[in-house]
Amino acid sequence: MTKTPYDTLTLMPDRAIVVSLITQRTKGEGTDPDYSLEELVQLADTAGVEVKERLVQHREKPDPRFFLGKGKVLELRGLLQEHQANTAIFDQELSGAQVRNLEEMLDVKIIDRTQLILDIFAQRAKTREGIIQVELAQLTYLLPRLSGHGRNLSRLGGGIGTRGPGESKLETDRRHIRRRIGELKRQLAEVTRHRKLHRTRRQENGVVQLALVGYTNAGKSTLLRALTDADVLVENRLFATLDPTSRVMKLPSGKEVVLTDTVGFIQHLPHDLVAAFRATLEEANEADLILHVVDASSAARLEQMAVVDRILEELGAGNKPRLVLYNKIDLCEPEQLEMLPAVKDALKISALKESDMDRIRESVQQFLSGGMRSFRIPASRGDLTPIVYKIGDVIAQQCEQEDMVYSVNVNQEDFLKYGYLLAPYTIPAHECPINER
Repeated sequence: MTKTPYDTLTLMPDRAIVVSLITQRTKGEGTDPDYSLEELVQLADTAGVEVKERLVQHREKPDPRFFLGKGKVLELRGLLQEHQANTAIFDQELSGAQVRNLEEMLDVKIIDRTQLILDIFAQRAKTREGIIQVELAQLTYLLPRLSGHGRNLSRLGGGIGTRGPGESKLETDRRHIRRRIGELKRQLAEVTRHRKLHRTRRQENGVVQLALVGYTNAGKSTLLRALTDADVLVENRLFATLDPTSRVMKLPSGKEVVLTDTVGFIQHLPHDLVAAFRATLEEANEADLILHVVDASSAARLEQMAVVDRILEELGAGNKPRLVLYNKIDLCEPEQLEMLPAVKDALKISALKESDMDRIRESVQQFLSGGMRSFRIPASRGDLTPIVYKIGDVIAQQCEQEDMVYSVNVNQEDFLKYGYLLAPYTIPAHECPINER
C-alpha cells in the first residue's frame, strides 16, 4: 500500500512551499507583499520548517473555494510533489472551508500565517501564564474552523499545526472546546488579578516602571541583558523569547527602576493572540516610560515602527511617553543611519556597546527627572521626611535652626503622586541656603 505524505508525517521533517496571494486589498493596506513573504519564510524557519519554494499569485480577490485560482492550486500541487514537501504555508488567513478544500486537492498539511504564529508561540511558552494564553488563542482560532482541519487534528504530534490543543483527538467537539475556553479564561483572569496586584504594589511603593516594546527580533532581550545583567535567552530568531521578564535597572544616580521585556510585535499579529496576551502587553500600558526598540538595520523599519504604533494604540498606550532606541547601528551602512526617521526623543545605539547603555540610562534618568526643588521641613513634620526621599533623589540637606532644608532632584512621576503633601513647604531655589553656599 502506497503511503501518503500524511502517513509518514511523523517520520519526515516538515518541508514546505510558502504561498502568497496579492490582491488590490493587500496593496491598499500599505504592506510590502515581498517583505511579508520573506517574513513568513523566517517564521517557518523559527518553527523548524524547511522552505523549499515560494509561490505568488496576483489576483483581484481570493477564490472562495481554494483561496488561489484553480490553475495555481494545480501548480502548487506540482511544486509539492517535485520537492517532496508535506506542508503548504499561506501568508494570509484561510477559512475552514478553504483549508478543507485545499487539503482534499493537495493531500498535504495546510497552514496559514495565523496558525504558524500560534504554533511558534506554543513552542516558546514556558510559564503557566504563557501556556494558558497560547492555548486560549489557539482554541479561539480553532473553534470556527473545526470542520476544516480534519487532517491536522486527526494525527498526533508531528510538527507545525499539531502542537498544543491540535494534538487532541478529532472527535473533540465544539462544546468541549467552548468549555475549555471558559476554563482557560477563568485561569487567565486569576493570573491577571495577581499581575494587577503586583503592579498596584509597585505603584504604591513608588517603583518606576519601564517597558521594552518593539518588533520581534529588534533586539529587546539583548538590551534587557545589557542594561540589567539579566539571564535571558538571546537568539537571532523571531519570537526568541515569549514570556515577559522584569529586571531591576540602576540609573547613574543610584535610583533603581523596573525594566520589563514584552513579547515582540509582528504585522498581522493574530487578534486572538493580542486578546489572550492583553494582560502581558498591558505592562506597556502601566509603564511610566516606553522604550521602543527599532532594528535600524532592517529595510522594513518604517513598516515595523508603524505596526508597533498601531498595536500600542489598540492597547491604549499610544500616548505614553516614549524613548525610541534605534538599535543595531553597528550593522548599518552610513546612508542607512542618515535615513532613520527624525524623532524628538531617540537614540542611535548598539546593544553591544556599554557606552550606549550608559547613554540610555542617562536619558531615562533625564526623562524621569522633574528638575531641582527645595523644601524646608519643620521639626514638627518629621512624617514628611520619607515623602521627600520618595519623590526623588536628595542631593543635599542641612539643618537650619528647627528646620531641615532639602535640595531634591525630583522624579517627575513620583512628584505628581506625592508632591502635593510638600507644597506648603516648598521654597524658591534661589532662596535655598544650600544653594547660596
